[in-house]
Amino acid sequence: MGGETAMKYAMRSALVLLVLASPHAASSQTADEIIDKSIAAMGGRAAFDKIKTRVLSGTITLSTPGGDLPGTIEIQNARPNKTRTLIKADLTQFGAGMLEIDQRFDGQNGYQLNTLQGNREVTGNQLDNMRNAAFPHPFLSYKESGFTATLEGKEKIGTGEAYVVVLQPKAGSTVRHCIDAETLLPIRFVLSVNVPELNADVEQTTDLSAYKDVDGVKLAFKLISSSSVQSFTVDVSKVEHNVPVDDKVFVKP
Repeated sequence: MGGETAMKYAMRSALVLLVLASPHAASSQTADEIIDKSIAAMGGRAAFDKIKTRVLSGTITLSTPGGDLPGTIEIQNARPNKTRTLIKADLTQFGAGMLEIDQRFDGQNGYQLNTLQGNREVTGNQLDNMRNAAFPHPFLSYKESGFTATLEGKEKIGTGEAYVVVLQPKAGSTVRHCIDAETLLPIRFVLSVNVPELNADVEQTTDLSAYKDVDGVKLAFKLISSSSVQSFTVDVSKVEHNVPVDDKVFVKP
């Protein structure tokens, strides 16, 4: 495969990453019980309540036909629902120099800066999913947000089983959450999102693992996402809570 084609694939992979929604929750009697147990397993509501901001950094590896493309990722969050995701990757091997994608969401509006494809407002399904998101964890406020949830029993994942809770918002993507039946930690979420760059809906499966305790809450330090068009791996190296985060990073510059 030529360098130009591989470069386009790498670009598309990074763009698909940024339209993925954070998983969300809803309300159903049995589903509520599983979600409450999962919150407790992750550290409990009191521990989450202490978290006002988060700065996460690590590496991201995009799989392309031309080989793995390494890069860096930083995610900044602030209550109640503000997020900035910054991805940087060196596309020199594809003849394109540096790639930088800076996606921002201030709680209502989203904007994306892209050094190779230009800047744009975030709209449609992607914006709905951003508005559905919640920090520090979507399980904490799903009832107030008006989501509906159903428990679809269990399914086998790897060598174990997981509860499957389907969470449906009023607008945006429905999410299937898989919660480990033994540890009660979230280990997978699946959703179909519309990707404007591809003019198509894409189902993305993200596996969560390598949980570590940070300030009393358990966080996944490894994420592996895959779909019919691309896959990527995120390895988290550092997480800081309650550090100063300038509101300017969440808004259109």
